[in-house]
Amino acid sequence: MIEAETITRLTLSHNKLTALPANIADLISLTSLNLWNNQIEELPSSISSLPKLKILNIGMNKLTILPRGFGSFPVLEILDLTYNNLSERSLPGNFFFMKTLRALYLGDNDFEMLPGDVENLENLQVLVLRENDLLTLPRELGKLTRLRELHIQGNRLAMIPPELGNLELIGSKLVLRLEHNPFIPRLQEQFDANGAAGVWSHIRTDDYRYFFGRQEPSSTPVPPKRNKEKKVSRKGIQQA
Repeated sequence: MIEAETITRLTLSHNKLTALPANIADLISLTSLNLWNNQIEELPSSISSLPKLKILNIGMNKLTILPRGFGSFPVLEILDLTYNNLSERSLPGNFFFMKTLRALYLGDNDFEMLPGDVENLENLQVLVLRENDLLTLPRELGKLTRLRELHIQGNRLAMIPPELGNLELIGSKLVLRLEHNPFIPRLQEQFDANGAAGVWSHIRTDDYRYFFGRQEPSSTPVPPKRNKEKKVSRKGIQQA
């Protein structure tokens, strides 16, 4: 009989689970937990006390909030929260203090903004924010100098803070996705002519920094929200 203390990997995907027991914390040797494609609406706060957990996949569930203290994982490296109903109001205060995190997947949620605390994810290499409702990005993102992939396509972004130009995201083995955003004309023109590289080059210019600094929050019309009815079909996506 397998003892709970010896389990290192646990896959519970595609099981129609609606909850996770608090004694999940008893799996003290667990390094990987896959809960993809269930119907979980809430997580026990004890989950963040798993001492060896490095990979946590809770994608395609029904989460609207994360438990208090969720950012206390001591060694977590990969966190996938894709395809849920999370927003900036769903995150506990310590969410962005997971110093060991290397990859964070928040795509297909309901974020309209990202807290400046994201700058604390100093080891982050992959950040996926695609298909949310993001209206702005925090300047502090520009401090994540280890970032090698940034996915912000399919949001409501009209402008990009010039500080993000500090990030080296153009080149071999680097990924920058910007498409399907309602950019202001000067950014859209750069994107149409030269793709993401054109946009990134432009936000580094003194002209753009000056222009960005003179914009009032109310001067740019707020783009309408994207149609979230697509979420109805999410349960048809299969992934191991």
